[in-house]
Amino acid sequence: MKKFRPNKKRMILVPGLVVVIISFAFLGFQTSREFKYTKSLDIFFTLFRELNLYYVDETDPEDLVYTAIDHMLESLDPYTTFIPESDLDELNLMTTGKYGGIGSLVRKNGEYAVISEIYRGFPADEAGIRPGDIILEVNGQSIRNMPLEKVSDMLKGLPNTSVEILFTRPETEKPFRKILKRQVIHIPSVPYAGIIDEGIGYIRLSNFTRNSASEVKNAFLSLKKQADLRGLVLDLRSNPGGLLMEAVDISNIFVERGQEIVSTRGKVEQWDHTYRTRFTPVDTEIPLTILVNRSSASASEIVAGALQDLDRAVVVGQRTFGKGLVQTTRPLSYNAQLKVTTAKYYIPSGRCIQALDYSHRNEDGSVGHIPDSLISEYQTRNGRTVYDGGGIRPDAEVEPFPLSRIASHLYVQNLIFDFATLYALHHPDIPEPRQFSISDSTYRAFGRFIEDRNFDYLSETEETLKTLISHAKREKYYEPAAEEIARLQKIISHNKEQDLITFREEIENLLEEEIAKRYYYQEGSFAASLDHDNQIQAAVQILNDRAQYASLLQPDPHREIQTASRQK
Repeated sequence: MKKFRPNKKRMILVPGLVVVIISFAFLGFQTSREFKYTKSLDIFFTLFRELNLYYVDETDPEDLVYTAIDHMLESLDPYTTFIPESDLDELNLMTTGKYGGIGSLVRKNGEYAVISEIYRGFPADEAGIRPGDIILEVNGQSIRNMPLEKVSDMLKGLPNTSVEILFTRPETEKPFRKILKRQVIHIPSVPYAGIIDEGIGYIRLSNFTRNSASEVKNAFLSLKKQADLRGLVLDLRSNPGGLLMEAVDISNIFVERGQEIVSTRGKVEQWDHTYRTRFTPVDTEIPLTILVNRSSASASEIVAGALQDLDRAVVVGQRTFGKGLVQTTRPLSYNAQLKVTTAKYYIPSGRCIQALDYSHRNEDGSVGHIPDSLISEYQTRNGRTVYDGGGIRPDAEVEPFPLSRIASHLYVQNLIFDFATLYALHHPDIPEPRQFSISDSTYRAFGRFIEDRNFDYLSETEETLKTLISHAKREKYYEPAAEEIARLQKIISHNKEQDLITFREEIENLLEEEIAKRYYYQEGSFAASLDHDNQIQAAVQILNDRAQYASLLQPDPHREIQTASRQK
């Protein structure tokens, strides 16, 4: 029998052939990719040229290109966006918290714009401008029926430049003119901090712009000087996020140096990075609760999730938004920018906070139901079970008290705002926000005020019945049931006068917050809300109950999510 003898030349040739085949395959893949790239751009360019040459109506080349860009990016994730040069101010505001302007917010009021809020110490405040003042002209140009964005752009500008504004004020006969010098407006990341219960501090963080960590640290140190703190509430509700390193440095205030807070991983290796705390912490022992809701996103979720994973804080509120994607800004031609998603966030337990499906959300933007089969379990430092699948699940779930129909309509129709404007015109001062309350006479005056404005609304039941009647008429079922429907309408019809009595407490709360803002600015509104905010009260209750606080940070096989008391 002839023995098989390996051919050394063949053994050398076969691996070499494999390498050649792989190389050609890779080269073919790259060539195919480059060809598609070149082919696609060529098709777009020729289409764009032909469209501009032969389309029946005049076209705007810039609008066509921007529309094409926007639709292209919409096919990706929601956070990869094109930023033209004209929108760079907004980008700078998001990252620095600064812009050039007069220090006010505006909203639409019929045909004109109205000042909705004034920032303390800036040009509008120093010139005596008040919330409720109506803008008629900017630099001699009428702003009647002008889009609100354009009005806002006209008020902004380079620091030390002037803007002339013609105002009118409710209950005044003549318009008045003000010339304001714009300056750099810095919106604080911490709009309010204070002692809200005996030994319990509270810090509200509204965004993660440059120096947010310093603001939180300084606020915390100030609270420690004011009182012997037994606990702290860090409020991240409706905080959309911002700069990643600010999230790391804020976490660092409460955890030791060198601790991993978040890591990023993406397709391009240069975006893979682990972020650790860099400084000596301020306090690693103080009991800490973190408030979150469905609009807490990105950097807010890093702080809440990292401190939950490290068993350093009890997270209270609602499941967060679920934005765990990293964006990097890349420069384009003509000073435009591309904000492109380059990686995902992973917090210390290893879980990703990104929603598994970011394209299908609930109406409020929150994460929808995710099948259990797609959710993975992870462990905190103490061995507690936590989950991925979208956002941070709170350790103590507390839903905010929903507003009644009448209260929400009063707010949305700006009647709360308009009454506060008139109240401030007739009252030179009020007590401190937490001592201020709506008197019986003031509430009666509010009732007369909304009656003069012909205020009315439909309950949700009435709106549903209205829709039913519309469908019944279209399908010709209405006539046979007209009498029954009329009786039902009478039964479910709301009583406005009774609703004003039934829901007086929450209407008064809204009035107190808006009126306090007129005298004590944004921090006054926050202070006025503290004592009737059930989520804050739940967080304080947990801090005051040391046994409950400790148990929430320890593994319990029989507990997934505890629901805190909702006593008001």
